[in-house]
Amino acid sequence: MVIVFIISCGGSPPSRERRVILSGMASDCLFCRIAAREVAASVVYEDDDFLAFLDHRPLFEGHTLLVPKVHYETLPDLPETLAGPFLTRAQLLCRAVEQALGASGTFVAINNRVSQSVPHLHLHIVPRRPKDGLKGFFWPRRKYSSDERTKAVQKDIAALIGRPAAHTRES
Repeated sequence: MVIVFIISCGGSPPSRERRVILSGMASDCLFCRIAAREVAASVVYEDDDFLAFLDHRPLFEGHTLLVPKVHYETLPDLPETLAGPFLTRAQLLCRAVEQALGASGTFVAINNRVSQSVPHLHLHIVPRRPKDGLKGFFWPRRKYSSDERTKAVQKDIAALIGRPAAHTRES
């Protein structure tokens, strides 16, 4: 049985709702079903808290997904006690993927809601080589409209963290 609470979250759009899964597994979540071994996957790593498997639609061979076994939708939902171990496993997998595929490096990414094809936290580890066809980030980069706008965004983010910005980048 899955116990679900609906929590109203601030932000855009207003009154958006998120599910918090208390049982640790969402029955309709593909990655929870993979972690429970209800759905087959090409597993490359497993421990008590995490599972890593090959993406079934890889950017390149060796494209691996790392997931917590317990259902967390996004990185901010992951408890702090698991954040360090999650990144430690990511480091391990980056080294293994790079070596196993003879890659020059890896691209590591997490989507939080936008472009998140499965609403379960997952980290992509993609082997990379020079001239492999991927161009940096996959979207256009933009400059801030002004130094004032840069400072305003910096201040807004720092305020939500609860600490003033440590330093300001000089132009």
